[in-house]
Amino acid sequence: MRNLDFAPLYRATVGFDQIADMMDRVLSAEGGQQTYPPYNIEKTAEDAYRISIAVAGFADADLNVEVRDKALIVSARKAEDDETPRAYLHRGIATRAFERRFALADHVRITGATHADGMLHIELKREIPEALKPRRIEIASTQGAASQALEA
Repeated sequence: MRNLDFAPLYRATVGFDQIADMMDRVLSAEGGQQTYPPYNIEKTAEDAYRISIAVAGFADADLNVEVRDKALIVSARKAEDDETPRAYLHRGIATRAFERRFALADHVRITGATHADGMLHIELKREIPEALKPRRIEIASTQGAASQALEA
């Protein structure tokens, strides 16, 4: 595994701390990629996205979705069964506890979450403030002003 020193990057930039933090996160997660539970991220519209996570075996009460520190955190913990112990011949449905984190970009908010057929769907929408949207600046013609000055 590589060890990179980002100290020079912090010294030479102002306001780009998030980029260096993101690079730190990516490099630290590189070694132990988490594969459970499987998930999809899809773009459903120009500024809308959906994260779908396979959560077979979990009830609504077992799942927790929250936003904290610019991150979407999805976690699950199966409630202990009070039933008699079962003797599985094969146990392929994993219901182990998990926590999955997704870094959220600026101006992305969660609009809802649904749980159906073993899938947890989380809807996201990117809402760019009016002040940050590109706007066209009209260029005034200097020829019109110059000709008016000559006529006067």
